[in-house]
Amino acid sequence: MRVAGLGFRAGATPASLRAAIRAAGGSDGLAALATAAAKAEAPVLRAVAAELGLPVRAVAPAALAAQPTLTASPRVAALHGAGSLAEAAALAALGPGARLLAARSVAPDGMATAAIAELTESP
Repeated sequence: MRVAGLGFRAGATPASLRAAIRAAGGSDGLAALATAAAKAEAPVLRAVAAELGLPVRAVAPAALAAQPTLTASPRVAALHGAGSLAEAAALAALGPGARLLAARSVAPDGMATAAIAELTESP
C-alpha cells in the first residue's frame, strides 16, 4: 500500500499539489493522501483528492513529530514538529513498518511538497 504525504502553503493551488505528487512518483497505486490534521480540510487538498478518487488521512501532531524524516525544514519543524510534513504524514498514515520511497519532492512553484511511503505486507 502506498500513501502520498503532502505539505503545502496557504496559497497553493491544485496544480501545485498535482505537480508535487507527480514529482514524487505520481498517483498510480496510491491508496490515500495524507497531511497534518490542521490542513486536512483545506479546499485545495480536498479538490485534488476528489480528482484522484482518494481519501484524505488527517495525521495528528504527535504522530507527525514521532516520524524520522529524510529532510528537515526549520519552518516546518516549528509549525508541525516534523522535519518534513510530506514525509512525516506519509509515514504516519501507514504506521509501523512504512518506508519512504524517496525524500520529499517540491512542486516547481515551491508551494507544495509530496513524499510517497509504502507499507509492504508480510506473506
